[in-house]
Amino acid sequence: MNSNMEVMSNQTSVTEFLLLGVTDIQELNPILFVIFFTIYFVNITGNGAILMIVILDPRLHSPMYFFLGNLACLDICFSTVTVPKMLENLLSTSKAISFLGCITQLHFFHFLGSTEALLLPVMAFDRFVAICRPLHYSVIMNRQLCSHMTVTIWIMGFLHALLHSVMTSRLSFCGPNHVHHFFCDIKPLLDLACGNTELNLWLLNTVTGTIALTPFFLTFLSYFYIITYLFLKTHSCSMLHKALSTCASHFMVVILLYVPVLFNYIRPASSSALDQERIIAIMYSVVTPALNPLIYTLRNKEVRNALNKKVRRWL
Repeated sequence: MNSNMEVMSNQTSVTEFLLLGVTDIQELNPILFVIFFTIYFVNITGNGAILMIVILDPRLHSPMYFFLGNLACLDICFSTVTVPKMLENLLSTSKAISFLGCITQLHFFHFLGSTEALLLPVMAFDRFVAICRPLHYSVIMNRQLCSHMTVTIWIMGFLHALLHSVMTSRLSFCGPNHVHHFFCDIKPLLDLACGNTELNLWLLNTVTGTIALTPFFLTFLSYFYIITYLFLKTHSCSMLHKALSTCASHFMVVILLYVPVLFNYIRPASSSALDQERIIAIMYSVVTPALNPLIYTLRNKEVRNALNKKVRRWL
């Protein structure tokens, strides 16, 4: 297969990469296409429905659902960065992606992924204020604060991704161009770089590690305070169950996102773990975004009722 390389300054420079995909077994590709297309369809439909309901239903114009709308938007965009290209490659003999396309995919993957990681502790803080400071909720979680927090995390996510995309694009790629992944991620690209990648690996472990661990710690802290408050202050079993049920949906989303991400990025790079990394990446980039709307619609009565009313009205 032509590696499509050009000579620059007496050095061969890669102008495109070849994404090797999910598996090396070609016979599985049609089956995987159907599975991943179905999951992607569920993601777009479910998150699109949540986003639409949050925008159209005035009763859902509250901080909790404002953040839920942001999460739905992020889930749609996050999967769209990788899944369409993966589906195309499952049916195509050409697995090529241009150098610019590869860096762009890397940038938006980390931009949207880190923004979602930063959004989750904000959602946990919203639940903390609603449960532990109910009388001051409307004052604390006002529209201005919610807007400022949301804009801040989107900007932080963008800058975090920009750091990695710029640092990766500055590396020299002069050897093989076969990426052992179904999308352009930092670790597989660093394996192909010719020069010194120690700084890139340090930034990946330190910066991305901080982006993942700090929100996880803050989310855990919020839930620790919520659970402590409920057991110490709430003497009604029904109120306790309602409050914990409200938090359970968000906590499930937190576990589904953070655990695979922490496992994939915090551990040292290993060439023997390529297949394992791909499976983990499928979990947090393909499966989890599709599960989020199911978790929220199945467990959230207000969202469920709003969806049912809209569907009945259209039918």
